[in-house]
Amino acid sequence: MALFVMVVRQRAAKQPASVKKIILPPVFMSTGAFMFVFPIFRVTPMEILEAVILGAFFSIFLIKTSSFEIKENKIYLKRSKAFIFILIGLLVIRIVMKSFLSNSIDVGQLSGMFWILAFSMIVPWRIAMYVKFKKLESKLAI
Repeated sequence: MALFVMVVRQRAAKQPASVKKIILPPVFMSTGAFMFVFPIFRVTPMEILEAVILGAFFSIFLIKTSSFEIKENKIYLKRSKAFIFILIGLLVIRIVMKSFLSNSIDVGQLSGMFWILAFSMIVPWRIAMYVKFKKLESKLAI
């Protein structure tokens, strides 16, 4: 999955960005919240808080490495070599955390926590991207 994300990210930099391309990934990911219908995936309020805080913290690295540029009167996502290393680093951290936490937290709850962590990471990142995109779009309009 991480390799897929890296390839998609590299391809995205070759095409102009759009609001739709920025907003849709979290919308599509939000369907995963239906997992919480099943009791096995439900998490405690403290586990939700932990996952949200960690996800928001991780999103800072993604926000810092995501920026846009104007080329030929179109807005493009800037390529960042650091983004790939940060994505790999976050993947390694998540795998280590999952291995460590799977000894003390039920698999279903852990899955729920990691979905919340990922969602809490992607939403602030995409909001920041949207804001950056809109700022450049307003400059482009002038």
